[in-house]
Order: sequence, then structure tokens, then C-alpha cells
Amino acid sequence: MKDITHRLIEGPAGRIHVAEQGDGPLVLLVHGFPESWYSWRHQLPALAAAGYRAVAMDVRGYGRSVKPARVAAYRMLELVADCVAVVRELGGGPAVIAGHDWGSGVAAHSALLRPDLFRAVALFSVPYAPRGPHRPADAFAAMGGEEEFYVSYFQEPGRAEAEIESDVRGWLAGCYAALSADGPGESAFFLPAGGRLRDRWPKDALPSWLGEEDFEVYADEFERTGLTGGLNRYRNVDRDWEDLAAWDGAPILQPSLFVAGAQDAGVRWLAGAIEAFPQTMPGLSGSHLIDGCGHWVQQERPQEVNRLLTDWLATLP
Repeated sequence: MKDITHRLIEGPAGRIHVAEQGDGPLVLLVHGFPESWYSWRHQLPALAAAGYRAVAMDVRGYGRSVKPARVAAYRMLELVADCVAVVRELGGGPAVIAGHDWGSGVAAHSALLRPDLFRAVALFSVPYAPRGPHRPADAFAAMGGEEEFYVSYFQEPGRAEAEIESDVRGWLAGCYAALSADGPGESAFFLPAGGRLRDRWPKDALPSWLGEEDFEVYADEFERTGLTGGLNRYRNVDRDWEDLAAWDGAPILQPSLFVAGAQDAGVRWLAGAIEAFPQTMPGLSGSHLIDGCGHWVQQERPQEVNRLLTDWLATLP
């Protein structure tokens, strides 16, 4: 893409690939599952035009970044350490950090654990929820009832990989379509006993927001790397709960922003976390649900997201 510079940064576990554009205050962009730095392709030029140095990273396990073999290497503390390494390499901060999906969790915890390096945080699609009293894996298992919730399905190494590897392109296309505004809704996140996650997903069609050329970027990357690195993030939810005991119930105090699609099923499940923002993110200056938008908010509705993000950034001291 024009005017985007790529570089490799040395992180705690090895290389971290970043794509950057623009000059000015640093804004670090952290993607979710199953995506890459490319999910911020619409935001990089918009942030650069607004006077910021926009940097989108490949989270460890993705793209050209390091892919440790140990499942425990994908715990939240390790991912926060990668964000710290990027900021230090690019000038030391303090930076603004923004994240989508799992990247929202990484951004939120980077702000929580390192307020000295992250002066503000923007969260997309997944709200911040402080550590609670119960192990997350138990809570996710209880959500399924007679069926199985996708997070539980992802827990066993190799299980989801076996479904994905037979048709990486088809699985990705189905995932992107299923979680879009016109997808099947909550049923996309559950599977019956003995079934596959993709059985309820749309088949043989990309969502309207994702063109063939853009899809090929994702498909080529994941056919090369596989998705184990991304799936390992899910396999650390209980480790995170143990690691973050000292921050139990802790709020994020920095200036913050939340943006999500109104048709994102995750927003409905996490409505309590959004309602708790006055306590959990007292520095919140805006919480926005975009009508007609699903989970992939910064790709489905890039112009609205860019406006909300740059307007918010302009208010920061």
C-alpha cells in the first residue's frame, strides 16, 4: 500500500512486524482474530492525514511476527510486553493504543498495566471488563448449554486447527461473513456435539465490505502461517486470570473511547460490561454503537470509525 513503511522490531520473544504511516504523536493499532495489521488499512492513511504516526502491528503468532511454540507464550502479559517493546523502539511514548477484538483486550491491559507508556486507549467491538471472581474457561463452558461455545471449542490444541486446515480460505471467508452485520447472529458462535463451527456459517460468499483482493491478503497469510498462534490466545484465558490477580476489578483511568457495531452479537453478551463503563473506564469520552454494522467495525464502516477516532484523538491533551 502506498506510503506505508514496514519494519521488524525486536520484542521479548523475537521479531514484531509493524506497518506505519505518517508523522506525529504515536497511535499503536492492535488487531484481533483472525486478522493482521491489514485490518487497519483504512485507518493508517486517515490517521496519517490527521497528523499522527499510525503503527499497526502483527500480534505475535500472526503474519511476519514471531510465533512461539509454547501455548503459554500467548498470555496477556506477553502481548502487553510486545506493545511496550514497539512503543520503546519507536520513541518511548507515551502513546495512544487502539485495539479490535482480542486486540481490544491487549490495548486495554496495556493501558491498565503501563499507564506510563499508554496515555489513552480506544477499544473496538470488545469492551473492557475487569478481572472477575470466576475462571473464564468455566464461564465460557457454561454458556453453551447443550451446545458448545466457540471459546471452549478453541481450548484443545489441534482441534480447531483440524477444521480450519482442510480449507483455510473457505473457513476465513465464512468467519468474516458470519460475524458481519447480515450474518446468522449468535448461532454462529455455537456448535452442536460432533459438529464444526463453520457448519452454521455462510458459504462461498464474502461479506460486502471485503473485496477479493483484500481477502487474498488474509487468505495468503493464513495459508502460510496457519492459525495456531491466534487460537493460542484463547487458550490462555485462565492463565490471564491468574496473572492479573493483582488488578482484580481495576479500572482504566486514561482517556478512552469505545466503538462497536450494533449488530455484533458480542456486544449483546457483553452489555453489562458496557453499562459498567462509568466505573470501569471513568475517563470514557464516548461509547458508540454503529447501526447496520457487525463485528469487523473498522473494516465494515471505515469512514465512521475514522471520524470517531480522529475526533476523539483531537480532544486529548
